[in-house]
Amino acid sequence: MTVSYRQPGVVLTDRHFTVPLDHDAPTGETIELYAREVVAGDKAHQDLPWLVYLQGGPGFGANRFVGKGAWLGRALKEYRVLLLDQRGTGHSTPANRQTLPLRGGPAEQADYLTHFRADAIVRDCEAIRREVTGGAPWTVLGQSFGGFCTVNYLSTAPEGLTAAVITGGLPSLDAHADDVYRAAYPRIERKVGAHYARYPQDVERARRIADHLLENDVVLPNGYRLTAEAFQSLGIVLGGSEGSHRLHYLLEDAFVRTPQGPALSDAFQEEVQGLLSYASHPLYALVHEAIYGQDARPTAWSAERVRAEFPQFDAAKTLAGDGPLLFTGETIHPWMFDCDPALRPLRETAELLAARTDWKPLYDSARLAANEVPVAAAVYHEDMYVDTAHSLATARAIRGLRTWVTDEFEHDGVRAGGPRVLDRLLALTRDEA
Repeated sequence: MTVSYRQPGVVLTDRHFTVPLDHDAPTGETIELYAREVVAGDKAHQDLPWLVYLQGGPGFGANRFVGKGAWLGRALKEYRVLLLDQRGTGHSTPANRQTLPLRGGPAEQADYLTHFRADAIVRDCEAIRREVTGGAPWTVLGQSFGGFCTVNYLSTAPEGLTAAVITGGLPSLDAHADDVYRAAYPRIERKVGAHYARYPQDVERARRIADHLLENDVVLPNGYRLTAEAFQSLGIVLGGSEGSHRLHYLLEDAFVRTPQGPALSDAFQEEVQGLLSYASHPLYALVHEAIYGQDARPTAWSAERVRAEFPQFDAAKTLAGDGPLLFTGETIHPWMFDCDPALRPLRETAELLAARTDWKPLYDSARLAANEVPVAAAVYHEDMYVDTAHSLATARAIRGLRTWVTDEFEHDGVRAGGPRVLDRLLALTRDEA
């Protein structure tokens, strides 16, 4: 059933679609997709072109806007917007610790999850486009991992696109996960250094918390086991526009005095468990490294293996000296499946995914070199999540792609910069800037 309703300045319509789990087996098992159609209230009855939004991740549903927040207001000036909950996320058929056992054991679960990468998401888009637009091509806006999906779109189904806009999401076309993380750890270290330069008082605070965690077994209210390594992974917030400030405020309220001595405060624990839990987005942990799998080489817990090449990230070694504790960033580690109760039942499934050797290429370099779709991409100069050098190499490999390289924004520029970022990129696709 299609249901429409209103929010300030917009009309929303719930859309539901049925697509094959495996698009190479179109008569086989199906899954459900959900998307939210959004149109400006004063244009609700107009025949408008479509823009489909591909969320970052992997593993996150599309933004739940209220009204015309962030970039959406700019898009609604000329488009109907489709906010797609990519397969396995949001209101689409879920994939999590509660539902995956319906598939069978870990082997069956891992096989199922091989269908949740960018190539399947793009084929979903093509399947529903015919129903949404009547077959007309649409514009795609891909944020972060959504940009990875967009490059796959340009590689496999460019006929479905009138234009493509990418924000913080130009992937390397051929890098293995090891290459991605070897580039990432030095970048993360620079982000942490910038945080401590802004908030030098946080050096001692972070060391004190990590030391407490090395000496004490701390279990958060939701059952998450907070180790020193888990605490370090809070550095993932440093890639956002307000992340450094958020981390600072978190650290300053970490301890309270108790009859038993200093302890991590309830408020600190509550916020930390919200930041670290994968309960709302387990696919992020399960298939994150798989988004870099393109050949017979397994990803094999790449972030964990490569981290060993950067001993400055070892908390115990750091605390044995007097240097600053380094936080980590967008990296997935096997210990997360021990610490997080939302991931524990999926540990063996994750191990099987990490060991797979049958990943298919996601990008077609020859087709990208012959691209005819207008494309523009925002590349953030010191993006913590997506390597700038990798992005620029890919930009050069896509015919006609125009880049906007800026240090004005962090990875979430399309949210923080909103209308201005989207306006600039749309203008680039039209040779108006």
